[in-house]
Amino acid sequence: MGKGRLEAFSDGVIAVIITIMVLELKVPHGSRLADLGAVAPVFLSYALSFVSVGIYWSNHHHMLHAARTVNGGILWANLHLLFWMSLVPFVTDWMGENHFAAGPVAIYGLVMLLSGCAYFILSRMLISHNGKDSALAVALGKDFKSVASLALYAFAVLVSFVNARIAVGLYVLVAIMWFIPDPRIEKALAE
Repeated sequence: MGKGRLEAFSDGVIAVIITIMVLELKVPHGSRLADLGAVAPVFLSYALSFVSVGIYWSNHHHMLHAARTVNGGILWANLHLLFWMSLVPFVTDWMGENHFAAGPVAIYGLVMLLSGCAYFILSRMLISHNGKDSALAVALGKDFKSVASLALYAFAVLVSFVNARIAVGLYVLVAIMWFIPDPRIEKALAE
């Protein structure tokens, strides 16, 4: 079956996720620039999540662009991804409101880890459906970056109970790894 509805639905859900996150940002009490300090943790957690959700959206777009068709299993795998991503506004707000305390930082990482697992499952299902010689399969290859990201998220969840700042730094590192859309897909499609 065609992939148009899956792409449109995913784009809509991701837009709602980002909208919910921005609506959770509250105006600081007071008019001085120093008053912004009180909302800094909330804004920083929002910025990290905005970038992370944006990365998922961009790479999801590239991945689906490389796929020719989808099937029912892929639709469910995509919903699995969107489920975990839909929890990002909740854990983002919780982490920011609690000034990056260990528990919320760990749960944030767990949601990001499960989102990453869901994305990996979706990519493998797309490759399986579209063929091991498809442009997507060639572009992703062994997908070391995805596996490394999952390992970093899992490690960060554990580290969060020892030092939450290091865990957040690892979340930022994963975002940096993925900030530029995967050029392998664009290159494979150009060939």
